[in-house]
Amino acid sequence: MALFGFGTVGRSVARILVESAPAGLELTHIFNRDVARKRVAWVPGSVTWTEDADAVLDAESGGPDIVIELAGGLEPAGTWVRKALVAGRSVVTANKKLIAYHGLELESLAAAKGAHLLYGAAVAGGIPVIPGLEHGLAGDRVERIEGILNGTCNFILSKMEAGADYAEVLAEAQKLGYAEADPTEDVAGYDARAKLAILMRLALRVEIHPEDILTSPITEVGAIDFAYARDLSCTIRQVARAERVDSRLAATVRPMLIPLASPLAWSRGTENMVITTGHYGGDVVFSGHGAGGNPTAVAVVSDLVGLAQGSCRISIPSTPAKVSTELEVPHYIRFMVNDRPGIVAAIAGSLAKENINLNAILQKPGFPLDRLPFVITVEPCRTSALKRALKEISQLPALLEAPLDLQILEK
Repeated sequence: MALFGFGTVGRSVARILVESAPAGLELTHIFNRDVARKRVAWVPGSVTWTEDADAVLDAESGGPDIVIELAGGLEPAGTWVRKALVAGRSVVTANKKLIAYHGLELESLAAAKGAHLLYGAAVAGGIPVIPGLEHGLAGDRVERIEGILNGTCNFILSKMEAGADYAEVLAEAQKLGYAEADPTEDVAGYDARAKLAILMRLALRVEIHPEDILTSPITEVGAIDFAYARDLSCTIRQVARAERVDSRLAATVRPMLIPLASPLAWSRGTENMVITTGHYGGDVVFSGHGAGGNPTAVAVVSDLVGLAQGSCRISIPSTPAKVSTELEVPHYIRFMVNDRPGIVAAIAGSLAKENINLNAILQKPGFPLDRLPFVITVEPCRTSALKRALKEISQLPALLEAPLDLQILEK
């Protein structure tokens, strides 16, 4: 086997292979840029360290029969994976972006060449959600899937729930290695979006482009929102959600208010959680560590063990589909205003034009009147109707910033 990428996860994979020595698996090559700085004494001397990817992939005699791709990203990882599959070598990867954007193409290539493509580590780290969907739930008809798929955002939001400031927690996450120097992929929802696209193909059996999934960032959520959420017996998490609504397929990644009674509210730190709702089997919860070298490495090595034992993925048929953002759910809307008479009446009037009913109005004391936050919750309404109402409300002179709109997850 050749290991491409000796970062956090790659190092953990190598450690497990060396210490546990699973039957039928032998590490022969480690590829990494500037490989000299990566060398460690605990890797056996029989392993070849190299900076030449082509030399490993082009080798016929003595070349690896399995390539483990842990470099991430679309390129050059995509080129390496295609080259390995064309040569009839099986590939194990944790690359969610590559699988989300090119998974179907790569699976077809693997099948045509008599190879296997396994990616159990691509979603939710060490949680066996992909094997669970492929094997454990293959007999059900999954109608909804929702979860916390990004450990960085969960770390940030659960720390903010305890009273920390966003900028402070982001800096801590970067220091701990949970967040990149540019955290956009995580906090804007793009990482979770790619993972949701993979889960939708396996659970809902639909093929969608990841960028068709609407995302909203967590960056607009503030401490005041957690205070109001507590008053509503809720917390706030970044939730990836997809479901069939009548004949439509709706999908989104965004911060949402989560009732404290929901399992999703129990997830803390870098933990991930996925909940599937099946037509026959009902709710199934997958939970565990979704980030870090060791949990993800366990999923990678589990795929490798499966290959060594002759197991293969179940082929799950899927069909192209279009994604809608139209849902009918309750919403939490936080306003920041320069207080004056008639603000609530004007807001209520705009909502009424779209047949949206108010549920509650919350206003905490102690804030200056020239920068006053207050919250309105509304009964379940169509996304498009609320969008029109908020567009009109945003024109109010008293508004100091755009309203923060968060869906409230119903169970």
